[in-house]
Formats: sequence, structure tokens, C-alpha cells
Amino acid sequence: MTEEIATVVRLSLLVGGMATLGMLPIAFALAWLLARTDFPGKVLLDGIIHLPLVVPPVVTGWVLLLVFAPDGPIGGPLERWFGVSVMFRWTGAAIAAGIMALPLMVRAMRLSIEAVDQRLEQAARTLGAGRWRAFATITLPLALPGILAGVVLGFARSLGEFGATITFVSNVPGETQTLPLAIYAALQQPGGEAIVWRLAAISVGLSLAALVVSEAVARRQGRRLHVL
Repeated sequence: MTEEIATVVRLSLLVGGMATLGMLPIAFALAWLLARTDFPGKVLLDGIIHLPLVVPPVVTGWVLLLVFAPDGPIGGPLERWFGVSVMFRWTGAAIAAGIMALPLMVRAMRLSIEAVDQRLEQAARTLGAGRWRAFATITLPLALPGILAGVVLGFARSLGEFGATITFVSNVPGETQTLPLAIYAALQQPGGEAIVWRLAAISVGLSLAALVVSEAVARRQGRRLHVL
């Protein structure tokens, strides 16, 4: 592994990790809202959350470009008030990756929350447990395998994000060039096939390792809950 490839891998892990961690509370809140509440516009909200799955990623990147541009509704205040810009930076790449991963995370978590029998929560409440204690001791442990699955899916999706990232923050080596963008750049170079093979192998290995770890943790959690 050359220093250039090592830099790409480190940046990809940073972007994927921050994207997943940043979207985790948002994804869980949205999953809980969709799974446990009924309100006007619920179907519309569900559709908006899943839009990144069906629209071209370039469109998502273009929207992010408009929103976070120096004169955009979010980018403008960030730059004027805090002197912060995410344009052409790894933070922007993490935002793009997180937005693309959000639908997968929400879907996995929502299905897991919906599978939890609410009668167990009600029984805990009748025995004196408060709302938060029932959530922490009943709902969260039972939904944990789905939450972990959502986290891993989000991380794997973040590692593979390309279209929205290159549209939003471009392909800047050492700053926004993650594994997919590095593969794309290597394909444009004469004789870059060897680098493409290395980067592709690393990408597949990282994603496979994440899925194996997720499955192991989910099985362990399932056995623990079965014993309890």
C-alpha cells in the first residue's frame, strides 16, 4: 500500500465514520417518528427521506451545493457567523455521504422498532417503570440488532458514495478524494488498472469486514436476549 492509497483509505474511513455517527441520532429519531406516531404528512415525510435512493445522486449533490454555497440558506450563515465552509472539504464529503446513507439507516431502524411488541413496554410501565426506563431496558435492547444493521448499512453506503460527493465537493486529493473518487481518477489515467484493482479490493474488504462484524454483534445480541 503506497502512501497515496493509505491517505485515500484513511480519508474514506474518516468520511464514512463521521457520516454514520452524524446521521445516527437523526436516523433513529426519524425511524421512531415513522414507526410509533401517526400525523398528517407522514407519507410525504417518508417519501422525502427516501428520495436520495431514487433520484440521481448528482441531483442530491446539486441540491447540497445550493444549500451550502456561500450565498446558500445554510452555507451563508455558517460562513458569515462562524467562518466555516464545507465546500471542497472532507466535512462536505461526510455530509453528502450521510445524506445518501440516511434512507438505508432509517429503514433498517424503523423495521426493528416496529417489530418490538409494545405490550412489553406497557407491562413495564404498569410495573412502575417510567417512559425512559422502559425505553432503555425494553425497546432499545430489542431494537438494537436493527439499529446496528442500520449503522453498518449506512457506513457501507458512505464508503461507496460517489455521485453526490463529486458534485458537491469535487474530487480533491487528500481532502475529498475517497475510495470511489480515487478509483474514478485512476480510471482516467493511462495504465491505472493496477491502482484500480488495489482500491477496489480495499473497498470490498472494508465493506465485507463491516458486514461480518455487524452480523457477529447481532447474533451475540440475539443470543443474549434469548437467554434473558
